[in-house]
Amino acid sequence: MPTLKRPDAEIYYEVHGTGFPLLLYAPGGLKSQLGLWKESPANPGQPAAWMNPMQALSDRFTVIGMDQRNAGKSVADVKPDHGWHTFAADHIALMDHLGFGKFHVMGGCIGGSYCFEAIEQAPDRVAAAVLQNPIGLHENRDTWDAAVKGYGETVRGRDPNISQATIDAFGHNMFGGDFVFSVTRDFVKNCKTPLLLQPGTDKPHPAKTSDEIAALAPNIEVQKDWRGPTYLDESIKRVRAFLEKNTP
Repeated sequence: MPTLKRPDAEIYYEVHGTGFPLLLYAPGGLKSQLGLWKESPANPGQPAAWMNPMQALSDRFTVIGMDQRNAGKSVADVKPDHGWHTFAADHIALMDHLGFGKFHVMGGCIGGSYCFEAIEQAPDRVAAAVLQNPIGLHENRDTWDAAVKGYGETVRGRDPNISQATIDAFGHNMFGGDFVFSVTRDFVKNCKTPLLLQPGTDKPHPAKTSDEIAALAPNIEVQKDWRGPTYLDESIKRVRAFLEKNTP
């Protein structure tokens, strides 16, 4: 089982295909794990509305899927100062471990915010980003409170020494802000990295957030209709073309 050893974590990952590297951030909120590219988080065992990039794009790219810390097969400590930068450090460390310099990123759900954080932390390394169904804050604070609660139950069930105060601090660092949580509107407004947006339309992935991203980002394409099964083939073609166009 391929695992990246970090000072405070063990991160499970898979590598598929060959070509320019594409790092994936799976859907699922704080339960983001590579298996959720294959099936719906809301309806386990049922096909998702999105492509599985590990299958759909591995003929052209080296596609790296991963379980985020404390999701799926990945385990990690939790500290009060952990937040988006902690996850980004895992992502950069994984690409270093695999020997990749520049790479594309693609994120579903919370993965859109991981994409922005990767661009912020390593702007010279992220060649392009696909933002699929991005999360955001819009009349859904309860969604993120519930996500943190579930995360706390998971990690404290494994290690009761992790205090509730630590979970609360972590939750504030992750979801205490607004917009897409990981970066500010000003950051997106000044982001020169090529972006492809496949907009969200529901409570965790508000249409308003996608509309703001589209209006702010200076170098963005938008594919309004992308969900399967009707638009699945077109979604794959559009993502492939976008990534190929922006491959160094």
